[in-house]
Amino acid sequence: MTDQSQIDALRDKPIPPQNLLIDGELCQSASGATDDVISPLNGALLTTTPAGTKEDTERAIHAARRAFDDKRWRGMPPAARKKIMLRWAGLLEANMLDLAVLGVRNNGTEIGMALKAEPGSAIATIRFYAEAIDKIYGEIAPTAGDVMGLIHKEAVGVVAAIIPWNFPLMIGAWKLGPALAAGNSVVLKPSETASLSLIRMAELALEAGLPPGVLNVVTGEGKIVGETLSHSMDVDVIVFTGSGATGRRLLQASAASNMKRCYLELGGKSANVVFADTKDLSEAAAVSAAGIFRNSGQVCVAGSRLLVERSIHNDFVAELAKAAAAIRVGDPLDLTTQAGAVNNPTQLAQNLAFVETAQAEGGTLYHGGNQILQDTGGYFMEPTIITDVAEDHTVAQKEVFGPVLAVTPFEDEGGAIRLANSTDYGLAGGVWTSDLSRAHRMVREMRTGVVHVNTYGGPDVTVPMGGVKQSGNGHDKSLHAFEKYFDLKTAWFKL
Repeated sequence: MTDQSQIDALRDKPIPPQNLLIDGELCQSASGATDDVISPLNGALLTTTPAGTKEDTERAIHAARRAFDDKRWRGMPPAARKKIMLRWAGLLEANMLDLAVLGVRNNGTEIGMALKAEPGSAIATIRFYAEAIDKIYGEIAPTAGDVMGLIHKEAVGVVAAIIPWNFPLMIGAWKLGPALAAGNSVVLKPSETASLSLIRMAELALEAGLPPGVLNVVTGEGKIVGETLSHSMDVDVIVFTGSGATGRRLLQASAASNMKRCYLELGGKSANVVFADTKDLSEAAAVSAAGIFRNSGQVCVAGSRLLVERSIHNDFVAELAKAAAAIRVGDPLDLTTQAGAVNNPTQLAQNLAFVETAQAEGGTLYHGGNQILQDTGGYFMEPTIITDVAEDHTVAQKEVFGPVLAVTPFEDEGGAIRLANSTDYGLAGGVWTSDLSRAHRMVREMRTGVVHVNTYGGPDVTVPMGGVKQSGNGHDKSLHAFEKYFDLKTAWFKL
């Protein structure tokens, strides 16, 4: 059990200037330029990361290609790759608290959530895919007796993984676990505002025995590193979690280069639907509040739209506001904190602008809506509830990615389904009801990749995560994630 004194001992631990990882070597950018790493906790300088250049990125891609072509990793027996990945997971576990605190100082997630969702989740994910390595088989097709059809699963090649800032270790592991287990080589590009824990994670992979060049890390701006990766003729697959605008640019770059496959998770505007027959409305309110306000709303599946049956609307919103008011926002390195910092000042300004727009369009600021704790120098915002939100309001249609909840009433089940499906997104959603048949109908009718029933959040690595519509394509987590990282090859024998 982690106690506060252990966390406090790491709170101000000096962080040396960081490095790129290319072909097994730690190095600085070819230009020598660096980027400042600013903590969202207090606005202070933490360290620097190399400002990766096109040259750096191309070197990393070429290193990954050489590692793939000479089979130093994919040519290993699966059981040997498994041992290295399990050793890696063990090193992550041994450094779990350091990784969690490092990540919190970098991205602002509250430590209670970070311990579980960051190193905790990453460790479980790497172990899951390590254990799967020697259990993935090809197939024999059902053919006539004088022929035989074999279906081989082969590693795709070089994977570029572009990771966001909200949960870098968790989402990074969702990409790295299956990509590496399948035998591919990877170039990893962390977010400019949350690189530190991923750099350390990659260093531990080397320590575990991952061969040089198999995992490379290039930090820097998306318009340089990301553009180089997406236009490269030597990258076979891009996996990305982030904004729709960037996802579109990646697709365009793929078409303009080698038509590399792009798997995109582009966020959501997830509807959390509460029916009047919900068994425990107080519990539903508390869980719904956590489902949008934890990590300051910086969760891709956050239940950012609350659809409430009109007969209970006023009472439920009042209960929700009580739950929101009880959430302790503050120092992310305090174990009693329930919601930490907004990752960066640009995101904070965007959150506040959404609140202003919501009111200008006719919404009512029911709770919160303000920046708080300015005296810390950090970036904090109170949980915010906007009521009287119409279907076409900006806050009902656009992803805020902050602690802002849009509330809309509905009349009946048909109205709830129509509202739930009324955005361009389709990542997640939730349904609260005591009617089992209704729950099944809602699961079928909501056009999302994930539907939570009488809860919100919590699925682990055993189930797939992915969206429909403009929330993206492909799946992270579960054995289905391997589909992105294998090619199928048919061998046809005349007997």
